Amino acid sequence: MPSLQLLEKYAKLAVKVGANVQKNQYVVIRTTTETKELTRLITKESYLAGAKKVYVVWADDYVSHDLFQYASVDTLEEVDTWQVEQYKHFVENDSCFISVTSPIPGLNGDIDPLKMQKAAIASQKSLSFFQTHVMGNKSQWTIVANPNPVWAKQVFPNLEENKAVEALWDAIFNACRVTESNDPVLEWEKHNEALSKHNKVLNDYNFKHLHFKNSLGTDLKVGLVKNHIWAGGGEKSTQGVYFNPNIPTEENFTMPDKLVTEGKVYSTKPLNYQGKLIDEFWLEFKKGKVVAFDAKKEKGALESLLNTDEGSRSIGEIALISHDSPISKTNILFLTTLFDENASCHMALGRAYPMNIKGGLTASLKELEKQGYNQSMVHVDFMFGSSDMQIIGTQYDGTEVVVFKDGNFVI
Repeated sequence: MPSLQLLEKYAKLAVKVGANVQKNQYVVIRTTTETKELTRLITKESYLAGAKKVYVVWADDYVSHDLFQYASVDTLEEVDTWQVEQYKHFVENDSCFISVTSPIPGLNGDIDPLKMQKAAIASQKSLSFFQTHVMGNKSQWTIVANPNPVWAKQVFPNLEENKAVEALWDAIFNACRVTESNDPVLEWEKHNEALSKHNKVLNDYNFKHLHFKNSLGTDLKVGLVKNHIWAGGGEKSTQGVYFNPNIPTEENFTMPDKLVTEGKVYSTKPLNYQGKLIDEFWLEFKKGKVVAFDAKKEKGALESLLNTDEGSRSIGEIALISHDSPISKTNILFLTTLFDENASCHMALGRAYPMNIKGGLTASLKELEKQGYNQSMVHVDFMFGSSDMQIIGTQYDGTEVVVFKDGNFVI
């Protein structure tokens, strides 16, 4: 384990910068049994920040694996009423949410992807109000990570287990701007300011579409919705509270038009989806929909994702990150989207964020969909950036602007 000082700084970062817990606010920590020490520290920091009450919702990936392995599909499709009521209570009381992720990549490699799909669809339908609440920034939410031995050994296979865990902690702290000698809260204030300035540059260009090309074969034109907004770094909840959804983050992202994506895109990093590592895959789009796909590893899991619902074959987010971003420079493949998406341009299959269009946070779903918003039960990011990525942006008057050259921003 790292020093108590570093863990306390990290916990404080999650509470003060990530969720920005307010006085007398309920806090919900969604976590796993791999993260007991950090969860306890986040609980304490939440109370120190003035939380009224902290709820901890525990999960265990090994227990979940056995549920998927041995339970019937009918059982997997049952969603307990008490769980739905619990989340209604959280939402109705304006709770903020802190997720502590500790993935075990590949754990569910032996599970039938269709069983996992049916379970996920049932859960997402019953808890759709919660997803709407979070993705609509109705209250603050954030995600941080905590190593476990299995994950660490996959990231650092040449190290002994304890050394691998140590190395992964170091990599996480480095990515999250936490050191023995600094104040991470102040570091993040500067970081958010830099991301905000880049958002303004992109918003001022007001691109109609972006054209992505690289030597792997990516040749993709992504149309953006009219009145789109580039975001990245900190955001404001509808209650006016500033927070950071992802720690770490390096991205600038916006909303594609669900009907205006054409061409082919190749992944550049594995996608850890429901405990399965989907790798070396490509998608072909026509009129905004995936019409063909393939994967060298876990093609069934990719097919299951794409077949979740009507919106899961369209994209709801396009994000730009320079290849020379701090996380990319580490040359570490973290095997979890929270980190890997901040080392590479990425897009998300599924649901869009209402905040990425003017007036989106107060618009109805019907109003959003008229403007090109993609609705889905899923939002799954995958990475396609590369060191030779070229991006040309086209404005509404036809002017073409070089946005990326050799994998990096040039605007």
